[in-house]
Amino acid sequence: MSDGPGSGPVPAPAAEDTVAARPVLSLALASMLEEVRAHSGAVYLLRPDQQVLEMAVHAGMPRAFAAPWERVGLGARIPVADAARERRLVWVGGEEEMAGRYPRIALVLPYPFALAAMPVATGNRLYGAVFVTWPGAHPPELSDVERADLTAACDRLALRLERDAAQNRPLGPEVDVLAVPLPAVAPGTTGTAGSAEAVRMVARLPYGLLSLDLNGRIAFANAAATELLGRTAGELLGTLPWASVPWLNDPMYEDRYRGALLSQQVTSFVALRPPGEWLSFRMYPSRSGLSVRITRARAVADMAREAPRAGPAPSRLVTISQVLSLAGALTEAVGVQDVVQLVWDEVTPAVGGQAMVILGSQGGRLHVLGHRGYDDPHIVERFDGLPLAERTPGTHALTSGVPAFFDSREQLERLYPQRHETPDGFAAWAYLPLIASGRPVGTCVLAYAEPHVFPADERAVLTSLGGLIAQALERARLYDAKHRLAHGLQQALLPSSLVPPPGIEAAARYLPAMHGMDIGGDFYDLVPTLPLSSAVIGDVEGHNVTAAGLMGQIRTGVRAYTTVGQEPHEVMSSTNRLLIDLGAELFASCLYLRLDPARGRAVMARAGHPPPLLRRPDGRVRVLDLAGGPLLGIDAGAVYPTTEVSLAPGSVLLLYTDGLVESPGIDIEDALVDLGGLLSECGQRPLEDLADEVVRHSAAARGRADDVAVLLLRACPVG
Repeated sequence: MSDGPGSGPVPAPAAEDTVAARPVLSLALASMLEEVRAHSGAVYLLRPDQQVLEMAVHAGMPRAFAAPWERVGLGARIPVADAARERRLVWVGGEEEMAGRYPRIALVLPYPFALAAMPVATGNRLYGAVFVTWPGAHPPELSDVERADLTAACDRLALRLERDAAQNRPLGPEVDVLAVPLPAVAPGTTGTAGSAEAVRMVARLPYGLLSLDLNGRIAFANAAATELLGRTAGELLGTLPWASVPWLNDPMYEDRYRGALLSQQVTSFVALRPPGEWLSFRMYPSRSGLSVRITRARAVADMAREAPRAGPAPSRLVTISQVLSLAGALTEAVGVQDVVQLVWDEVTPAVGGQAMVILGSQGGRLHVLGHRGYDDPHIVERFDGLPLAERTPGTHALTSGVPAFFDSREQLERLYPQRHETPDGFAAWAYLPLIASGRPVGTCVLAYAEPHVFPADERAVLTSLGGLIAQALERARLYDAKHRLAHGLQQALLPSSLVPPPGIEAAARYLPAMHGMDIGGDFYDLVPTLPLSSAVIGDVEGHNVTAAGLMGQIRTGVRAYTTVGQEPHEVMSSTNRLLIDLGAELFASCLYLRLDPARGRAVMARAGHPPPLLRRPDGRVRVLDLAGGPLLGIDAGAVYPTTEVSLAPGSVLLLYTDGLVESPGIDIEDALVDLGGLLSECGQRPLEDLADEVVRHSAAARGRADDVAVLLLRACPVG
């Protein structure tokens, strides 16, 4: 095994460094694409000073397509980061799988294509990662040959980078060797007799023809195209259609161009040329660019002759893509620390920052909710508890709701002279107010290592991101408050400690389900009533406050009936009637034991609960076949027969709820056999260690689709 992503990354120069003279990365990527017949890809390098992957070279598609992921945190949930972090090949077989596993990418690039991402690493060092894509026609599975070719190519690249690093040769961004724009060819330009005749032939066609390079720039336009678009050839050549033709400046049209290139499928759309002429555009993609046919859409014109075309031109698509991707990332945040980590992993690298702080307020004071990127955390933490009346950039943004951008330290210190006394080591800052439901909930501070100019469009994007972060933070703070409430309620309802009787050792574990309020109805208890003691485990259906409250009532009832001296079958019958009398409309399973360690036996009564496992002193394990009755809360007249079991010194009883063994795709019999094998092998270990191992070993417990309760009892010699 390697030492992990953080073990000695190879230095990647800052973006301003000179482009590498030797196109090592470009040539390696070109060779890789050719070997597996992929149509685009990119190589990322890992920066040494941050856990950030930076795109060093991109091939086959315009770099703008991958703009939201030019710089990504190593902890980000995208294929290239997953591949680097986990040191494995990540395969996404198509549009549907991308939407299920990486919804943020599918939101920005909702097109049919397949993707493979691989780490670029030697045995003990991570250099970066690579991704390659295929159009939608690729089979849903990566072939063994493709997998082997990609792995070998990444291994070769890693060895080359290792040699370069040993020789102290710089690594940096390179020119894309596969997407060099085609030279512009105006109508009438001739090279040979054949090309001249081809130009004359195209000029005679009654419909418009455009040739776009991979970056979307017009490399050729025939006479009919210039007439239909209302622009001369000189105004069109070398430009983006949506830049040189104002009425094509709509993200939808650029989206069709992106979709055609990524899917390599013919794509079409219609557009209105003012004042009322509809044109049809049909795009024919290839790996070198697109051919576009333009005709008059008379049928559309007849149906929508008077359709209005008003409103300002929308924002550029790359900006929209970036915001959509980051918005999708923030929807995955659950608690406040999740928001802090996602802002660090996703937002900060995307906007070029090197550090960040999330500030909130409570009781008229500023509070640091989380921070990343600071060498000395005390620089940030000493502002925790600062009164909001203090004049600082953070308090001003929080109280006024107005963002503040400081291009340099001089600009900041001119407005806030006291900052001169508390330098944080950075040179530019953005203070973004976090406004949710019309009120400020915090401030996001982004810090930059070098002076940084914030143009108007970047300020707009950062302000929009502040709104998204605010919504995520508001949800997260509400979740954390509910979680604290649920955790406190759960802790109050379960025994704070187990006090086993003489001759019995005990250990227990409880894990709530990973959905709902993080609270559930599973319970366990030990009831010491000398000379005999009792143990109980049960499961009330549901994962909410109602289930937890009913669980507390059942546990209290069991204790009361045990204390007054009822026999096991009577305790179960009384608890059953209690549940029905409460009218809760919820059912519960339960297993009740009366322990007699002096005589080496236990009497058990069961109400629809999974059977316990018994490990004998010789290591043999069996599932106890106990007589039982129905679930509690169904039939007031139900009878609960008892079973007596021998419990010799050294025997171990494993009581559990169904969340330990039941999980989608796992056969319960297989799970019980697996659990029995673990108990046989590890049953002699201390009970606390064994309890941890039981929970850790269970696939169902790891998935946490249901609550899990475990109660382990070991018989010991008495006296």
